[in-house]
Amino acid sequence: MTRALVAIRGVTQRFGPDGAAVTALESIDLEIPDGQFVAVVGPSGCGKSTLLSLVAGLRMPSSGAVLCDGEPMTAPMPRKVGMIFQEANLLPWLSAVDNVAFPLKLRRVAKAERLAAAARMLQLTGLAGFEDRLPHQLSGGMKQRVAIARGLVQNPAVLLMDEPFASLDEQTRMVLGDELLRIWSETRKTVLFVTHSLNEAVYLADRVVVLSARPGRVVDDVAVDLPRPRSFAMTGSERFGLLKDRIWQHIKSAERR
Repeated sequence: MTRALVAIRGVTQRFGPDGAAVTALESIDLEIPDGQFVAVVGPSGCGKSTLLSLVAGLRMPSSGAVLCDGEPMTAPMPRKVGMIFQEANLLPWLSAVDNVAFPLKLRRVAKAERLAAAARMLQLTGLAGFEDRLPHQLSGGMKQRVAIARGLVQNPAVLLMDEPFASLDEQTRMVLGDELLRIWSETRKTVLFVTHSLNEAVYLADRVVVLSARPGRVVDDVAVDLPRPRSFAMTGSERFGLLKDRIWQHIKSAERR
């Protein structure tokens, strides 16, 4: 059995003072094996992004524990866990290659080494030849590719992605979804991917974890038994539709409440 690289054990997250605290997540138990692609979906406000911030070590749970490779996540560990946000958040005065290399610069990696590593990541994400472009010279999809390259450059074991394609048009989302699967097939990173798109979740993931309305609890853990490599034709298959409908029933029920 593949080991659990990420283990979320009895995690509850509350915000605010005692007596008036809001519970965002409650009693979350989840294990993610090494190399698995897991999508997280749920109604708005269910705590999806909060869950990612806990796995990233950006905040501590009110109770329970988050472990990465057996080690408690008590602070950010970018060499173990990388994070990609909805917005690319590139530094506007730096070129694409310098944006990707920036985390290595913070670690004081030698310039030649960090630029070589950044160039490799840009090639992996399909941006070879765009190393010297500034962010304003790149399309939205290209900026997100730079952000993905930056997330990969420290070679983290786990990659967290918080709705990274949400601000893009549908066509660009589809293209980047396929690009992400290509990169994942080459790197086999463990991926935890938050999205509002059920199509995106089923198309990309090995598993889809469904959270309830706040406080977020795991109400379903759906194994996506579609063959890989995935193709757009699969989105019209009966099995794809059944998986998507199973997830949607949970979301619809939560939204009604």
